[in-house]
Amino acid sequence: MRRVTKLAAVVLSGSLGIATLAACGSTSDSSSTTTSPSGSAGAGAAGGGVKVGMAYDIGGRGDQSFNDSAARGLDQAKQQLGVATKELSAGANETPADKTQRLKDLAEAGYSPIIAIGFSYADAVKTVAKEHPNTKFAIVDSVVDAPNVTSLVFTEEQSSYLAGVAAAAKSKTHKIGFIGGVNVPLINKFEAGFTAGVKATDPSATVTPQYLSQPPDFKGFTSPDLGKAAAQGMLDKGVDVVYAAAGSSGNGAIEAVAAKKAWAIGVDSDQYKQDALAKSRDAILTSAIKNVDVAVFDFIKSVKDGSAKTGTVTFDLKSGGVGYSKTNTAALDAATVAKIEKAKQDIIDGKVTPPTTVKQ
Repeated sequence: MRRVTKLAAVVLSGSLGIATLAACGSTSDSSSTTTSPSGSAGAGAAGGGVKVGMAYDIGGRGDQSFNDSAARGLDQAKQQLGVATKELSAGANETPADKTQRLKDLAEAGYSPIIAIGFSYADAVKTVAKEHPNTKFAIVDSVVDAPNVTSLVFTEEQSSYLAGVAAAAKSKTHKIGFIGGVNVPLINKFEAGFTAGVKATDPSATVTPQYLSQPPDFKGFTSPDLGKAAAQGMLDKGVDVVYAAAGSSGNGAIEAVAAKKAWAIGVDSDQYKQDALAKSRDAILTSAIKNVDVAVFDFIKSVKDGSAKTGTVTFDLKSGGVGYSKTNTAALDAATVAKIEKAKQDIIDGKVTPPTTVKQ
């Protein structure tokens, strides 16, 4: 049995983004090594010799979303714990073997822990962790059952439920859209929670879902043009609030919504604050936030302190692991915030349990 740890008292802040980096030597890879405070690359004197390897998901550092949130946690660990780091970035069309090789390169270079950002690393982590039993691994957004792997997961259905409450409260047509990047179980959690939040707030409302690609095609996370087209199709049919859980494809959806002066809901980070969406920010009602940065820092600190967290660590509303943004104060009126806050408290108190799967 693996020990399951739930963080209940940690205070989380920040937002997250999606990023990927690839293996050393590959034409699609990039990497950076941070020199430790002692001056030797990978030594990490102030961090007790801890060398952290980070493998990002598609988009990598700089995506202003899921990956950037993970990068913030890594940067915090460098600054506060003095650990040495190496970051690798994946190419857009890489194979599963590329992900496996990336983790092997980090393990063979002596990095431990190695943190894989994104569920697409699950098979690679399982393989490489078995080959390197003395190396510590962590994976974000997936559960890998191995003694040297820590799974960092989030209750996306909870934050999406709150987004659904906001959508229903602001919709005038009672027609709401959900855009998923890729039709996988993780994104199904976003849809399920969002739809439940909408229906609980406005039973007469309809939610139209659309996925941009089907696995193993993951371009739905990296194609703003597809997101824009999907949103435009929904808007043409009377939808006036669109929630996109689609990586950078969601930026295209938000731009389309802003052009029609409807409402958009962001994901992972507070997208109202993103420079790339500055011209569209007034249309961003709120964002369903996932604090990957805190999960990354918390795990690295536990390794540095000699008490590495193991098993599955869940970051939820109660612990502050997920939430929603209130930055657009002109859009989130007091009545809407009150509805969201009530729903939030009901989830924390166990009165409401958002679903994690989509009804067929």
